[in-house]
Amino acid sequence: MKALILNSGMGRRMGELTSRYPKCMSALTPEDTIVSRQLDLLVAHGVQQIVMTTGLFHQVLINYCKERASHIAFVHNPLYDQTNYIYSIYFARNELRGDDLLLLHGDLVFDGEVLEKVLNSPDSCMVVSSTQPVPQKDFKAVIHDGHIDKVGIEFFDSALAAQPLYFLKQADWEKWLDAICDFCERGETSCYAENALNTVSDAMNLTPLDVRDMLCAEVDTPQELETVGQRVEALKQRVVYMCFSSDILHSGHFAIIRKAASLGRLIIGALSDQAIAGYKRLPMINYEQRVEMLKSIKGVSQVILQPSLSYRSVLENLQPDIVVHGDDWRSGFQRAIRNEVVDILASYGGRLIEYAYDTAAEEKARQQGVYTAASMPDIRRGSLRRALELKPLIKAIETHSGITGLIAEKTVVYEEGQARSFDAMWVSSLCDSTAKGKPDIELVDMSSRFRTIDDIMEVTTKPIIFDGDTGGLTEHFVYTVRTLERMGVSMIIIEDKTGLKKNSLFGTEVAQTQDSIENFCNKIRAGKRAQKTKDFMICARIESLILERGMEDALKRAFAFAEAGADAIMIHSRKKDPAEIFAFVEAFRAQNTVTPIVVVPTSFNEVTEEEFEKRGVNIVIYANQLTRTGFPAMQHAAQLILQSHRAKECDDICMPFKEIIRLIPDEI
Repeated sequence: MKALILNSGMGRRMGELTSRYPKCMSALTPEDTIVSRQLDLLVAHGVQQIVMTTGLFHQVLINYCKERASHIAFVHNPLYDQTNYIYSIYFARNELRGDDLLLLHGDLVFDGEVLEKVLNSPDSCMVVSSTQPVPQKDFKAVIHDGHIDKVGIEFFDSALAAQPLYFLKQADWEKWLDAICDFCERGETSCYAENALNTVSDAMNLTPLDVRDMLCAEVDTPQELETVGQRVEALKQRVVYMCFSSDILHSGHFAIIRKAASLGRLIIGALSDQAIAGYKRLPMINYEQRVEMLKSIKGVSQVILQPSLSYRSVLENLQPDIVVHGDDWRSGFQRAIRNEVVDILASYGGRLIEYAYDTAAEEKARQQGVYTAASMPDIRRGSLRRALELKPLIKAIETHSGITGLIAEKTVVYEEGQARSFDAMWVSSLCDSTAKGKPDIELVDMSSRFRTIDDIMEVTTKPIIFDGDTGGLTEHFVYTVRTLERMGVSMIIIEDKTGLKKNSLFGTEVAQTQDSIENFCNKIRAGKRAQKTKDFMICARIESLILERGMEDALKRAFAFAEAGADAIMIHSRKKDPAEIFAFVEAFRAQNTVTPIVVVPTSFNEVTEEEFEKRGVNIVIYANQLTRTGFPAMQHAAQLILQSHRAKECDDICMPFKEIIRLIPDEI
């Protein structure tokens, strides 16, 4: 689309104000002239190709405008003092074909919201007002059945006040331009261009766009300049609010920011790190860094904290005149947030303005950039520590392959305007062994288990917690730590047992040897010394309750392991009653309020995450649910095929492969 700004008039009624420069350079406010405001609004709304006609002081205007916008083609009308702007359009005709056109007079002042409405019109349109009095000397539009039949100063019947701001589809514009050329080539150059429009209007689909009392007015006298300038100052004082969570901004974000800034004094809310982490992956840069980034954007007057996805606290305190958002939140889980915003704005007379958010390519590139950064070992390794700082409770689920990793990464549940997802992945030795059809006795060697991690890490970004069993010999454990750290794993959990590993689910049914406190502390210390960074975490898993050694032994070990440098403590139990887990947490927290506590509620699975959080637990691991649900489903499918002698009976329990493929990223 192109824009045509007509600036070839003399501006005689402006008196001394137009004795040294054209009328469009008259100052509306200390910061704005008529033309600078027009150019700023056009650029903010993505209009890049601008044609401007000039007359008196044309070089002054050219020099002024070139400092404010690029891609302006200037067309001088040498007969500006003898002709009307119809002739200026004729001079510019070669620049104006082949595209839709936004046509406006150079002395027109309008609200950015008016421009947005014009540009979004599905049909060719002209701005009119049904609330303004019909003027005696200025343009009026004659309207019948939603169609503009005539435009001129002489019409009154069935007419509304009109302003020379048009959006013209290419086909309609070409008809008008051909009529303009016909007029000028037969010497009719002193009339309005609308005289030519009226000869072809019946062949055009020109509709009225009613802006009612919104600002859209021509400036012809110093008095009108003062009045319109006051209205512009009032618009600039409107409080406009929008909120951002993104730490990587693309062109779609900047386009909306520019439009929002054109509406008034733009205040941006930056979501807290906690709020972002609560509904999607951790922000790549922290809140303070995001604030500085947003402050640096042209048009942003202030950046404030929005502590949650809900706008309520900010809107009730700030009471902005306008809230701006992309139209992408009309569906999905954000719809409830949008509805809340609409209700709050209605309570005090504020307005919601939504801009089209059609930037699929940019959003895909942004997501790919976030994915690439988040998957890098140096970023990923520290993501669990960051999550623990931001969130009171971390939810992890077991993964044993690339596809289960994608399930953990992408599964989201929306409720009450919030999104819930898993924060981390648990690479379980039990599930890894089971997936390979081998017993859970540390038979699967570390090289094989590292390959499983590679498969998961290649397609996901969330932090990984690794089940290290006993950790093996201390001499071997230090190399495991270094390898996992280098790979980007966030935490290893090792249990305080020795000898051939037996799964804790068996408890005292099989012989299991618990390591001494001294030996296990030494293993923890050796692992911490082996680390190259502070990001990697070692969690000590205490088996005292599993082995029925009692609460006192469990607590004694927990305090000793924390003192030895363990970054977290995991307490385990196979009882369905969570009482002993709660008792441990309470006693440990009475002396240690800092070290994270990890639980695996496989047996005591009636306890909610909220209850764990309330009692002081920091990480909940759902340790084997994907394996336990996946294998029965596969076995059932195999039985159905054998029983039915065909696969049709499986269809009802099979997920369409298209949905599975959607989990798999196109690019890695």
